Amino acid sequence: MNLPEAPKNRRAFLGGLGLSAAALTLPGCASYGGFSFAEAIRRLLTLSSERAFGRLLAENGFYESQVARLQLDDFLGARGGILASILTSSLMKERLYRGLADVAEVGAERAAPVIADTIRVVGIENAVALVSGKPTAATSFLRSSMGSRLVDVMVPEIGDALDIVEDPVVGSALSALTGTNLSNVVHGLTDVAEETIWTEIGNEERYLRENPGVTNDPVLIGVFGVA
Repeated sequence: MNLPEAPKNRRAFLGGLGLSAAALTLPGCASYGGFSFAEAIRRLLTLSSERAFGRLLAENGFYESQVARLQLDDFLGARGGILASILTSSLMKERLYRGLADVAEVGAERAAPVIADTIRVVGIENAVALVSGKPTAATSFLRSSMGSRLVDVMVPEIGDALDIVEDPVVGSALSALTGTNLSNVVHGLTDVAEETIWTEIGNEERYLRENPGVTNDPVLIGVFGVA
C-alpha cells in the first residue's frame, strides 16, 4: 500500500502548533507546547506495532515477509543443511517455508495483544532521549522492557500449532530437525517469530519518524516533524 508523502514544508506547518526543535535540547523536559513526549512515544509505538502486525497477520503475511524469510533461512541453515538434505525442488522448499511461517504466525497472533497492553502501561521515564534517539530507539526500549514475556506467551501457542501440522513435507523436515523431541523447533520458531516482530515494528518506527505526516496525528507530527 502506497501512503501519501509527508508534508514537504513541515516547519511552516508546525509553526502553528507552537513547537520548536529547541524543545528536544531542554534537559529533563518531558513536554513542550502542550505535547507530552511520553505520549508521543506511546502513539509512535502503538502505530508502529499496529502497522507491523497488520502486515504480518494479513493473509500469507508472515510467509511473504522478507524479514520472516530471512529469519527462517537462518533457523533452517543452522540445522545441518536441512533444506539440501530433504527438499529436492523449489516447490517443496516453498511448502516448507509456508508451513513454518503459518506456525510462526500463530505466535505472532498471540503476541499482538500482549505488546499492545504493554505499550499502554509501560513506564516511559526518559521520553526526551527516545524522541531524539536512534530511528528504532522506542522499539528497542519496548523490547528491553518486555524481556522474555513475548517468548513466554508465544512458546505454548507455537507448540500447539506444530502438533497439528499435517503437511508431509513439513512433517519430514520436523522429524529430521528434532528426532523425537519438538522442543528445539518450538523455541527456534519462537525466536523466528519474535525477531521478525521486533524488526518489523522497528522498520515501521523508522518510517514514521521520517514521515510523521502520514499518521495525521498532530502529536506525532508536532514532535517528530521537528526532531
